[in-house]
Amino acid sequence: MAPIAVGDVIPEGTLAYLDDDNKPQVLSIHSFSKSKKVIIVGVPGAFTPTCSLNHVPGFIERAEELKGKGVDEVIVISVNDPFVMKSWANTYTENKHVKFLADGSAVYTHALGLELDLKDKGLGTRSKRFALLVDDLKVKVANVENGGEFTISSAEEIIKAL
Repeated sequence: MAPIAVGDVIPEGTLAYLDDDNKPQVLSIHSFSKSKKVIIVGVPGAFTPTCSLNHVPGFIERAEELKGKGVDEVIVISVNDPFVMKSWANTYTENKHVKFLADGSAVYTHALGLELDLKDKGLGTRSKRFALLVDDLKVKVANVENGGEFTISSAEEIIKAL
């Protein structure tokens, strides 16, 4: 499957999260993103060094600036379960705007064409690192990294594109 690209409509699918009672819930990405400007940030794994120390913090630190430029929502997705994603989100005590959603079986990541095979490292199928700017379901910016790089998917790169 070809990777998602500028001009494409994001595929319909569901992602998981925990509600306030720690009960798993699912969110339709189309319902969530319809008529909104959304940044979808994909990371190879929760609690991994580059994701935890560089990639995600940039979006948390710049969330107000992104909202000021018309972004309605910023979501981080990873091939992890919703319990892991909630625990990871809780490590960012200053976070007020970024939502953490789980793609536990990589179904949505596969639909995007952005899966990353890390079986040889004992990590199974994961997500490539990426940042998509989506406006009313249509991809306006698709910054997808190669391998484990972190060069084009930062909050700063998305801000430049807004």
